[in-house]
Amino acid sequence: MTTVRLFLAIAAAKNWIVQQLDVNNAFLHGDLREEVYMKLPKGYTPPSDIPNLVFLLKKSLYGLKQAPQQWFAKLAVSLQSQGYQSSQVDHSLFFKTTPTSYTCILIYVDDLIIGGSDLVEITHIKDHLHHDFGIKNLGNLKFFLGLEVSRDSSQSEEIYT
Repeated sequence: MTTVRLFLAIAAAKNWIVQQLDVNNAFLHGDLREEVYMKLPKGYTPPSDIPNLVFLLKKSLYGLKQAPQQWFAKLAVSLQSQGYQSSQVDHSLFFKTTPTSYTCILIYVDDLIIGGSDLVEITHIKDHLHHDFGIKNLGNLKFFLGLEVSRDSSQSEEIYT
């Protein structure tokens, strides 16, 4: 929560654009690094000549212990391929700096907040993430982790509360 509050404080002070994304079926994007076998689901009848049939999983599934870690690893690689770096203080915070802009992405499981000074970069990274994973663009940030966020433009500076 400290990182979320700091992110919002900086966004307000810098008058950033702040948007929210949700990744569709996030845990299904993870790649397994080891062999994982699964018993047949209830209702599936194995062929009579193979009574102890099991499935070898090729991709991660919800409920696997590895699923969250594999999802995050794949997301991190995708962001790094676009020039983003992970914060050394909070690994769920990624940032990208150019001579003219600064963009941050804060991750909580499958919810992402993107904030920054450059709408072109924000649009670019949203398009990249949609191509790689499929995302729901939730627009301007309104709710995140129990916080209601509103932008007050009647002030001389825009304020997030």
